[in-house]
Amino acid sequence: MNTATHTPSRPSGLGEISQKLLLLSLACSALYFVTKSWQPFAGSVVLKGLCIAPLAVIAFRLLPPPNHLLLGGALAFSTLGDIFLDLQGMFVQGLGAFLIAHLIYVVLFVRNRQRPLRLSANQQISLAALLFFSLAQTMWLWPGLGQLAVPVACYIGAITLMVAAAILGRFRQSWIVWGALLFLISDSLIGINKFKTPVPGRDYLVWATYYLGQCGLALGFLREQVEQD
Repeated sequence: MNTATHTPSRPSGLGEISQKLLLLSLACSALYFVTKSWQPFAGSVVLKGLCIAPLAVIAFRLLPPPNHLLLGGALAFSTLGDIFLDLQGMFVQGLGAFLIAHLIYVVLFVRNRQRPLRLSANQQISLAALLFFSLAQTMWLWPGLGQLAVPVACYIGAITLMVAAAILGRFRQSWIVWGALLFLISDSLIGINKFKTPVPGRDYLVWATYYLGQCGLALGFLREQVEQD
């Protein structure tokens, strides 16, 4: 795993409009977090959608093609997944939207990986641990998945591939890898809570790890591109 010390702070040259979009995202995420115990309430779905959507707009505005479509598309499908998961009976649709988001992230990371591919011992260990975790999680959850067994297994495979692509990318921005890992943790908590056993503080833990993960992926990749330029 890349051990660079950069953090997903505001990329240089973000611009006034993108700065305001980032502040909107941060403010909506904080408000969504503190109102968890009152949800659902009128407008809570809109509030949730406004957490990641501004990051997608920033990506569409700032990145060159085709990276603007890839990162922006991954964040846009994530926004769609957020909305679906807050609507009654739309779990499978939310799963599908996030699966597409993960696959787009994979394409983004593979296209922008450092060449040639030379992995450190730390990265090799990280990949082995990731594979073990995903297989163990799938086997543990499998008895309770029922008719969702195949979709959930496909989803676990997609997010595992996304995290692996982030590790294999050897990006200078370590927050890309940490963001992918936080995303994995967030989804794992959802799966454990839904299919296995209640997770104390699940709503707060899931949202905190998910939002920080998306910020790590989005802002980390934006800074990665800025430093390449």
